[in-house]
Amino acid sequence: MKNCLRIFLFLFFVSCGFSSYIDKVNANEAAPVFQLKDLKDKVVSLSDYKNKKAVVLIFWTTWCPYCREELKTLNQEYAGLSKSSIEVLAIDIGEPKYKVENYAKSHSIEFEVLLDLDSSVARDYDLMGVPTYFVINKSGEVVATGNSFPKNAIKELTGEK
Repeated sequence: MKNCLRIFLFLFFVSCGFSSYIDKVNANEAAPVFQLKDLKDKVVSLSDYKNKKAVVLIFWTTWCPYCREELKTLNQEYAGLSKSSIEVLAIDIGEPKYKVENYAKSHSIEFEVLLDLDSSVARDYDLMGVPTYFVINKSGEVVATGNSFPKNAIKELTGEK
C-alpha cells in the first residue's frame, strides 16, 4: 500500500508540472507524426504543417492547474503566433470529448484543441507530465521542449531578438 501511495504522489507531482524546464531537448530530431481528431471530429495531422508552419504543441489536461495557466497564456499569445506563421495545437490527454469541449468553450480557447483519447501520442512523445510544450520548426524538427511558455524558442523561430 505504501508503494502505491509513493507512486501516486510521484505521478501527481510530475503531472502537475513540477518537472524542470528543459530547453532544446532532442534538437533537430524529427517530431513524431500523429493524427488526432479535433473537437469537431476533423482529423488533424502534424504532417499538415510540415514545410508550411512551425508548430507549438502543448500537452495538457483540464484538471491540471498549471495547464490552465499555460492555456490562458497561449490564448493571449495566439494572435501574434498566428501572424508569425506558428500554429498552436493543444493536445488533451485521455479525457472525454464532452469534458474538453466544455472547458474549451467556457475559456474561449482560440487555437486547435485535439483529443489524445488513448494517450498514444503522449507516449510517442515520451511525456513525463503536463503541461509540456514541444516547439517544432517548419522542417518538422523538435527545437525546444519544456513546461512553461517557450518564449525564447519562439523568438528564435521568428528571428526576434
